[in-house]
Amino acid sequence: MASNYSPQNPQKTEGVIPVSALNRAVAQLLERNFPLTWVSGEISNFTRATSGHWYFTLKDSAAQVRAVMFRGRAQYANFMPREGDKVEVRALVSLYEPRGDFQINVEAIRRAGVGNLYEAFLQLKSKLADEGLFDPQRKKSIPRFVRRIGVVTSPNAAALRDVLTALQRRTPHIEVIIYPCPVQGEEAAAKIAQMVALAEAEARCDLLIVCRGGGSIEDLWAFNDEMLARTIAHCALPVISGVGHETDFTITDFVADLRAPTPTAAAEMAATPTADWIATLAHWQQLMQRQIRRQVDGQAQNLDWLSHRLQSPRSALQTKRQQIIHSAQSLRFAMTQSLSAAQTRFLQLQSKLAHQKPNSANSQAKLKQLSLQFRVNQQHQLRQQRALLTSLQEKMEMLNPQRTLERGYVILQQADGKLIRSAAQIKSGDILKLRTASDTSELQIAGIDKPN
Repeated sequence: MASNYSPQNPQKTEGVIPVSALNRAVAQLLERNFPLTWVSGEISNFTRATSGHWYFTLKDSAAQVRAVMFRGRAQYANFMPREGDKVEVRALVSLYEPRGDFQINVEAIRRAGVGNLYEAFLQLKSKLADEGLFDPQRKKSIPRFVRRIGVVTSPNAAALRDVLTALQRRTPHIEVIIYPCPVQGEEAAAKIAQMVALAEAEARCDLLIVCRGGGSIEDLWAFNDEMLARTIAHCALPVISGVGHETDFTITDFVADLRAPTPTAAAEMAATPTADWIATLAHWQQLMQRQIRRQVDGQAQNLDWLSHRLQSPRSALQTKRQQIIHSAQSLRFAMTQSLSAAQTRFLQLQSKLAHQKPNSANSQAKLKQLSLQFRVNQQHQLRQQRALLTSLQEKMEMLNPQRTLERGYVILQQADGKLIRSAAQIKSGDILKLRTASDTSELQIAGIDKPN
């Protein structure tokens, strides 16, 4: 039989309606009149289907209700419920139409009391923020060069293994000191604060990492302790907080000098990798080598230029020797020219004499006398020129510094090679070079006796 039933207007329904339409209308009425509501109770008959959906009963001492949490919502829960767990769920009141079962569709789930814990968390956060404990201006910077890192955590925690693995992989040169303490439970906060204070008092570390793995708000509650927060805030050592997962926030994260999303990230933020330092040092080494090479090349070029300007004694001696050789050659040429002219004159006179036919005896005697006189004069001039040449050679030899040294004299030079010409150039303690004819020695001036 045809029906004009409408879920939006059930009063106008005429005739008989099917069960499915009734259940659908009731479901719509429930969902429309009961918004998302937080409901508390105890977990019972919990089942996780192969599809990933959760099915369970939520009950208290007087009643119970069936609940379902579909996989799309269940995957965001931070714990797996168990029989007897007291929880709080945010649910939509509904009806399972195929069976007509009253149930709630759970959107979110948390352990019972989390609401109170979160409220306490917000109150403490507001209090410490008003006191300025979260201000960036009061936070210490992380040292650039780290030699030793302190890790405050449980020695059995996976977080410690993550931190040690990350540090060994990135910075194997850094020493790690572990300050063991529980990270969960009633006494955990006091123990953590005690280890932070101990690390500060020992002052063996360059910075501290306070860390633990993820968990529920109850698991991480030790890190929301006011005493621990104040201990970290006033710690003289820089503190990195690596508590929980990236989405977890604790009071420790806000008071620490640096917050890391995970323990592994805290280790990575604590120190620059060894490979980066090696690459930086290699870069600076290359720059220094290029700079040194440039300076050495410049100084070598400058030395070449100075050596061209500096005339050594050997060069001066060679110049004098060349001048003497030139003078000797000029003297020989002049003597040759003079002798040639005399011989020419002699021949001319001899020819003239032959033509005039003078008294041969007298002329021959006179010629012999002139010839003898000429030879005497020529030998006298030759001896004079040889004596002059010998004198010049002796003077040249006297100018030779090596001969002076061979006579027992010495040359004193400063460490930079500058000659000592006056006692005023010498000071007590100076290192001088003493040059003799055969070798060079160094001496240190012990003292100077000044004349009265």
